[in-house]
Amino acid sequence: MTFKLMKLASQSQLSSWLPSIHPQVWIFAIGRFLSEVGTGFTVFYAPIFFVNQLGLSATSVGVALGSASISGIVGRIAGGSLADSEYWGRRRTLLLATAILAIASLVLAATDNFTSLVIGSLISGLGIGFYWPAAEAVVADASQIDNRRETFAIARLADNLGLAIGIVLAGFLIAIIGNYRWLFVIDAISFMLFFGVVYVGINDTEQQHIEESEKTELFAAWKAVLKDGRFLVYIVVNIFFTIYISQIHSTLPLYFKNFVLVESTAKGFTETTISGLFAWHLVLAIICQLPVTSILKRCSHTFALTVSAIFWAIGFGLIWLSGTVSDHHLLWVISALGVFAVAIVSYTPSAASLVTELAPENQRGVYFSVNALCWGVGYFIGQPLGGWALDQPQIITNTYWLGFIFSVAIAVAILQYLQRILAE
Repeated sequence: MTFKLMKLASQSQLSSWLPSIHPQVWIFAIGRFLSEVGTGFTVFYAPIFFVNQLGLSATSVGVALGSASISGIVGRIAGGSLADSEYWGRRRTLLLATAILAIASLVLAATDNFTSLVIGSLISGLGIGFYWPAAEAVVADASQIDNRRETFAIARLADNLGLAIGIVLAGFLIAIIGNYRWLFVIDAISFMLFFGVVYVGINDTEQQHIEESEKTELFAAWKAVLKDGRFLVYIVVNIFFTIYISQIHSTLPLYFKNFVLVESTAKGFTETTISGLFAWHLVLAIICQLPVTSILKRCSHTFALTVSAIFWAIGFGLIWLSGTVSDHHLLWVISALGVFAVAIVSYTPSAASLVTELAPENQRGVYFSVNALCWGVGYFIGQPLGGWALDQPQIITNTYWLGFIFSVAIAVAILQYLQRILAE
């Protein structure tokens, strides 16, 4: 009897952590996991490869990687409209996106100069642009109001778990063969696997079959989005968050490699150490994702985003310390990446849920398209800015992180304004 009661209690507790999630979300999460394993092979190592092995400057690499945001704008605009289209839909848009991303990874694998790097980045940006509006719309369609944040949290959990595994495996692979180009080949294979999962397991969701009177013409949908004042305020503050995230993916790996010196060697961290650091960051994000989402579910979306902003400020302060103190550099970096993990898991489910609640069902693709444009803008600003900072004297590079702390104050002020207008 005691055993049965314990089993029932355990099942009840599990049910509270994992509310009824649409089966398609789980299938889609498997596909995202597979693709993110491949992405983990490249996302943190690409800047190191292009700067330290191809001999490009950090600024030029930042500009080249940031160029993906240009094609990403086109992809996001087209992708949002295609995802909402009854003739195309979420599924076909995802298939197109994953095919383009596989091609981009192969181009980057063959890159040997700045021009080919830009071409590969532009193709990648286009694929990412097509991907995100449809991907977020699939999850939004399959969610309900009472489990929306948890549904988005499951998708992010799959992303982070895949990234963590990919980063660890990439670190071992580089240590063994020392050939960075294979990382991009593996990334291409992962996108091909994702293509297969979408092709076999994903159907366009019921919310897309809308009554004729509820359909919105393409230009009318975009016009409606641009007139939504509450959504536009959110977009402004969301760009701050995407700039912050871009620093983790592009600036920090090279900063750890070339600027944060290990006391005993007076050299930067090794690739294996960097791999372990970002794996720690993602493992903590995986552990914290559902508990943090559950805690913040009791709060408004704007409060959750404010909590995230505060954690970002603390994290950037710790990064500044890691480059300026005389010892214990690794400890400061571990602490910073741990704080960033909490910042991200506080941000992603609430941001996506807020967009879902603001968007009419028949315009979710377009709303998530504009939301995805924030990422394009954030990376377009953040990657070249980070590359420029790394090409400056050490004192400027270190001070660079303090600037983000001050920017958080602006982001928090905007969030307080958004809370007021949402309450009206």
